[in-house]
Amino acid sequence: MDISNKKHFLTVKDHSVSKEIFELYHDEELDMLITHPQPDLDVLGKYYESEDYISHTDNKRSLFEKAYHFVKGIALKNKLNLINSEQTAKGRILDIGAGTGDFLTVAKNDGWQTVGIEPSDRAKGIAINKGISFVENTAALENHSFDVITMWHVLEHVPDLDFQIKELKRLLKPSGTLIVAVPNFKSFDANYYKEFWAAYDVPIHFWHFSKKAIQTLFQKEVIKLEKVLPMKFDSFYVSLLSEKYKNGKMNFLKAFFVGLQSNWKAKRNFEYSSHIYVLKNN
Repeated sequence: MDISNKKHFLTVKDHSVSKEIFELYHDEELDMLITHPQPDLDVLGKYYESEDYISHTDNKRSLFEKAYHFVKGIALKNKLNLINSEQTAKGRILDIGAGTGDFLTVAKNDGWQTVGIEPSDRAKGIAINKGISFVENTAALENHSFDVITMWHVLEHVPDLDFQIKELKRLLKPSGTLIVAVPNFKSFDANYYKEFWAAYDVPIHFWHFSKKAIQTLFQKEVIKLEKVLPMKFDSFYVSLLSEKYKNGKMNFLKAFFVGLQSNWKAKRNFEYSSHIYVLKNN
């Protein structure tokens, strides 16, 4: 993407893998940040090569990982309740970026027909052992064939944003539901930690969204934003990692306080650490 007419926002570091430096530029029209430079697809995989990339494993080696999976269990129930409230008849659901398949497992056990897409062979292998079915990419799927499509913290990883949104439009049934969860760079914890904010996660996060950006991007494809929901646990998880990046260790007490403060302030301005966007195909 051309950043020549974009305003420089922040210099950030890949804290988890390469230690390389990247720049964030602000697209003022969309109110969205853009990572620059964005790695070519043939080298992108190396930036995911971290044992700490927790969504691609089922590890419970540390107190942090155990806490993560405990909270994830609660979040999975909430996600299932959300899709059931939006689509009362259980049909087909596609989860893009399915990771180790936990969300599709609870959906499948609840009566949904499930399909996943996941680029990580390691994560996909774990999910297949849980009975989850996959396709390689969206090109293999028929038009208007899904009642629900979910992308849990995945849209920010997609290199070609315009193409991805067009594909979501193609795959959704009329009146189908799209659920997208992404970090919010306008949250209190993002502003507090600045270049150490873990949810910038450069360069594997290409884009950094605001509420305006999500609404505007999907509106172009006549996909209407219906509601925005908070992900309150994310402020604590992100603050823990941010403490590690900033100070070299996870300060649980400090991270809890920042996460709590972020959620408290978001009660007034609705700028939570992450948001779930519920969109409908028109």
